[in-house]
Amino acid sequence: MRLLKWLSLGAAVWIAYWGLAAWGLRSGFETWFSEQQRQGWQVSYGALNTRGFPARHVTQIDQPLLADPGTGLAWSADWVSFDSPALWPGSQKLQFPDTAQRISFFDQTRTVTAQELQADLHLSPGLALEVEQLSLTSKAWQISDSGGALWQAKDLTLELRQQIQPEEYHLSAEARQFSPRGLLRSGFGLSVEDMPAQFDTLRLQADLAFDTPWDRRAIELRRPQIREITLDLAEAQWGDMRFQAAGALEVDEKGRLSGALTVRAENWRAILDMGERLSLLPPSSRSTVEKILNLFSTGSGSDAKIDTTLRFQDGQMWAGPLPIGKAPTLVLR
Repeated sequence: MRLLKWLSLGAAVWIAYWGLAAWGLRSGFETWFSEQQRQGWQVSYGALNTRGFPARHVTQIDQPLLADPGTGLAWSADWVSFDSPALWPGSQKLQFPDTAQRISFFDQTRTVTAQELQADLHLSPGLALEVEQLSLTSKAWQISDSGGALWQAKDLTLELRQQIQPEEYHLSAEARQFSPRGLLRSGFGLSVEDMPAQFDTLRLQADLAFDTPWDRRAIELRRPQIREITLDLAEAQWGDMRFQAAGALEVDEKGRLSGALTVRAENWRAILDMGERLSLLPPSSRSTVEKILNLFSTGSGSDAKIDTTLRFQDGQMWAGPLPIGKAPTLVLR
């Protein structure tokens, strides 16, 4: 009888705790939405409900829409759910619908559809809520515009993991059977008959050092900015085009790069064609870049390859001792 009383008391305490925590979670979401509205964001959502008793809190938000006028970014979906253990809300699993999500950047809108898309977010205890680990996984996914599919793949794996220093993270990403369908239906000048429908390889491994850790201020105030990049491997292979890079870069407060990357490019002229079509390489620079890279090239035709070092300094890119153009800037908005 005494044991039954203790069990009943424990159950009552747990029910009260679970209910208070669920109320706190809902209130936290509502407060956050209200604060973003106060700062000028466009915010709307439908029902906000919490379930999962007794072991978890699963909060689903219907018809969420967020738009930040400061960056021009907007996102909407049919629903999103936040799933966490009842004892610690800092370990969250975000689940997204299989139906279309819309992401806009000013006047450009893309539609994202993904099967079993979810993000796992682990935060460290404390008021700052630093990100210890963030992973994004999905089965088949597709990004499209009004003209049809742009990018799609069999799956996606992306992970950002905090290292010993709180502002340092390891980044890994891979997409299997990645297909750039937007290139094949655009003015890229290639068809499915010319190129394989899918990349053989698309992956990235890097260590990143930011100026501040990723925490709640990354959304509320400013994005942490990358200051150092140690690129272990970036690799992409599409048909007979192959690109590999590794090296170390520093990024100043204006987003300018300095450092060096060891680069191998196979069938590099076709890679230049792709860069020009994607507006990554200005047409005015194409001839100069091609002449310079030709000095480092071996082989001919699709067998032509380059093994060289790209240097970044004072906002410029260099191949060996030769300047090849303006370097891109790296600023997270």
